[in-house]
Amino acid sequence: MSYEVLARKWRPQVFQEVVGQEHVTQTLMNAIKSGRLAQAYLFSGARGVGKTSVARIFAKALNCQAGERGVPCNQCRSCLEITNGSSVDVQEIDGASNRGIEEIRELRQNIRYMPSSSPYRVYIIDEVHMLTLQAFNALLKTLEEPPPHVKFIFATTEPHKVPVTILSRCQRFDFKRIALPKIVDHLANVSREEGISISPEALTVIARAAGGSMRDAQSLLDQVVAFTGQAVDDARVVDILGVVDRRLVFETGRALIEGNPGACLRIVDEVYNSGYDIKEFYRTLMEHFRNLMVSLVSADEGLLEMSASEREETRAQARKAGEARIQMILNFLILREETLRYASSPRLVLETLLVKLCQLGEYLSFEGILQRLEVLQNGLPVGVGTACDAPPGPVDRFARAGEDFIGGEDAPVEGNKTAGIEAWPKFLMFLSAKNRPMGNILKDWTCRSIGDHEVELLKSRQPFTASYFEDADHARQLSDHVEAFFGRQLKIRLIDPPEQALKPNAPPSRPESTSRKRYAQVSPPVQDILNLFEGRIEADSKGMENTGGPALETDEEVET
Repeated sequence: MSYEVLARKWRPQVFQEVVGQEHVTQTLMNAIKSGRLAQAYLFSGARGVGKTSVARIFAKALNCQAGERGVPCNQCRSCLEITNGSSVDVQEIDGASNRGIEEIRELRQNIRYMPSSSPYRVYIIDEVHMLTLQAFNALLKTLEEPPPHVKFIFATTEPHKVPVTILSRCQRFDFKRIALPKIVDHLANVSREEGISISPEALTVIARAAGGSMRDAQSLLDQVVAFTGQAVDDARVVDILGVVDRRLVFETGRALIEGNPGACLRIVDEVYNSGYDIKEFYRTLMEHFRNLMVSLVSADEGLLEMSASEREETRAQARKAGEARIQMILNFLILREETLRYASSPRLVLETLLVKLCQLGEYLSFEGILQRLEVLQNGLPVGVGTACDAPPGPVDRFARAGEDFIGGEDAPVEGNKTAGIEAWPKFLMFLSAKNRPMGNILKDWTCRSIGDHEVELLKSRQPFTASYFEDADHARQLSDHVEAFFGRQLKIRLIDPPEQALKPNAPPSRPESTSRKRYAQVSPPVQDILNLFEGRIEADSKGMENTGGPALETDEEVET
């Protein structure tokens, strides 16, 4: 007797044996028991998840008269013929090779005949999306109003290619990818029944390589047993399947967390010499750091498709690295994936990326940086200058005045509720202390009036700052500062300057700023930035330090 492969030998024969598709099998059983049967069904899902097997079981349950309703007996003539594929009343059609309109016309003629020995004639069309548009159109009317003794079952891996006119005439069932623990449990049961000695770790490797397909998992188990015999060695499983050794993945993760570039280069060399695909190894490494992140942020073990020992190692690495560093490494790997994908020398690119990740050093999150800046600021004594020791400009005076103003007798108190336009200079000092960039921009604007309910501001003529408060977030911040100073809510009204006849491309005709006069040889964008932040140039592009006066000043400008 010829050998029967595991995928066929262990094909489910009743709904209860189908793994991972309970939402489909239970619905079909209830439909048969209640008699609520549709004329057509569409089974969609990935390969090897049980679409055709469920279609056969459904056909047997419809035509079996010996067993319980919804549960085929697999002993009567009808069940045996359907199982063997010799039933006249249940026909399986390959949509890829019978895709033309002539085949569909022949099918339409045959459905008029009554079943020979069963209650229903059942047509199972696999890969139905391969039918031509003309074939689908020929099937429409028959599919909507078939004879009472005919049932259609369509199976496809690409339901989006099926016309909506067909979809609307079918009851659709979406088959899920089978979870890794369920595949492992089923393979363990098959191994016990077949007398195969194999560890749970090896079964996990096989199930992961199957990608959610039970048929692929059984075929891979058959392949491994054919190579190793009934006693399966874990190391040989990795060799025969060609998957990336999980040991190398965990070692790489440990080296990246510890910042060990030498270990990373050794691992890449082993990956390359072992014949693994560099790009597949990179994808597996990204999945590993994804598992590290999940193990920290979620307690749901179902999100980690791995064995118990691998799960413990994953949690240990995650605790050692910390969430911030894991996210940093994962983001880096994701951003560089396209670089590796199209690289002509993927090994060189992978080595460079891993060494760079190891040399990033201690990673600080954004919140950590803010905390360190706050500590540094609180530790500075009053009056300490900046590194450039720039002379105090107008903005510096505003800032120092604002600091005095906040804690002094002119601080915003209840009396400011009646303050008018005369309080605007003090408000600018207050704003500069709270938000210096916004204060620098607002000093180029003009306050026309401050009423009980509204503040009128005349826009600056500089294009760089004229549209600053048109941003909703900036306007909201300004409104909050106004309310904090004046003690009441005031509507901010923005008014265009009267000289709007200026060309859009023409610069506004206004006196040049001090920075623009001092740095005549600097490009206009740099001059605008210097003017905005009241900055100065310490050295030119050649690295010549400024000794006392502003850099790049001409003799004529110094005299001015």
